[in-house]
Amino acid sequence: MAEPVDLDRLKDDLLAQVSAAADSPALEAARVAALGKKGALTQQMKSLGGLDPEARRLRGQALNAVKDAVAEAIEARKAALAESELADRLERERVDVTLPVRPERVGRIHPISQTMAEMVAIFCEMGFTVAEGPDIEDDFHNFAALNFPDGHPARDMHDTFYLPDRPAADGKPAERLLLRTHTSPVQVRTMLAEKPPIRIIAPGRTYRSDYDMTHTPMFHQVEGLVIDESTHMGHLKGCLEEFCRSFFGVEDLPLRFRPSYFPFTEPSAEVDIGCSRADGQIKIGNYGDWLEILGCGMVHPNVLEACGVDSSRYQGFAFGLGVERPAMLKYGIPDLRTFFESDVRWLKHYGFLPLDIPAPATGFGS
Repeated sequence: MAEPVDLDRLKDDLLAQVSAAADSPALEAARVAALGKKGALTQQMKSLGGLDPEARRLRGQALNAVKDAVAEAIEARKAALAESELADRLERERVDVTLPVRPERVGRIHPISQTMAEMVAIFCEMGFTVAEGPDIEDDFHNFAALNFPDGHPARDMHDTFYLPDRPAADGKPAERLLLRTHTSPVQVRTMLAEKPPIRIIAPGRTYRSDYDMTHTPMFHQVEGLVIDESTHMGHLKGCLEEFCRSFFGVEDLPLRFRPSYFPFTEPSAEVDIGCSRADGQIKIGNYGDWLEILGCGMVHPNVLEACGVDSSRYQGFAFGLGVERPAMLKYGIPDLRTFFESDVRWLKHYGFLPLDIPAPATGFGS
């Protein structure tokens, strides 16, 4: 059992040890020396048993005061050391963010992102500008303004993801909301907000209730719109020929325009590109076979009028194509569903290193 010592001197000694601790291990050693099982204060506590009751009470109070002062000093020193050690660590691990990133550490660009960037770059070189809109639309922008009549199959629940209606407010009636089924509402919003001439492309996500090897509930589209006083079907044909040949890198790629029907264009056409299907493999080029790639047509006068554009003065064309199918064709990806499975092994195989194939500086996706 330790002999009683002068508590003021003991307190000063212990506080000096705590203050002198240069790091966390040294502070822990000071704590053990003071408060551990064999520490100085613990030993003094054990010596209280040999004192008479009154002396034990007074000595115990004094020891507790010293113990509290030492414990408080330890916590304060611990906080100060932690702050200092953090500052030292941050200084050691400082990174110069102005240096170029190491390519092997930035991952891969998804084929969908790369394909959309390539499409946007081609159209921007033709003088188009990028327009974007919300994923959640109302019936007017998604259907009514695009000349979809009531009862059209595209409005059915089994084709479209409907959301709870927007309640009536400020004198406005309730609105039916949905996930947009195409990016054509961006065309409507542009015509409502801008005066002709208009030349835009609208890339983005779209949603339909479908899922199999060639369809997914969420997919991507790029749509184009040109409105002016002199545009005609020949301009549409030349624009799409230039795009398809540039995108697939085939200078003599043939295109075939087949009459079709879309509510928002008249006349309407579906566009096929030349291909080969030999040995079960699709190869793009002038090989005598055909593959559907997109839809297009002259903007219906009803659509122009619904958007406040004088159809007696202005006309134009529109087109739309999915992104997934051209990406599959160009980069040899066999199953559409793998685009959305988040398999990093797949992305490492099909993805693009950012510095290998830099995305064009069009502003899209930034």
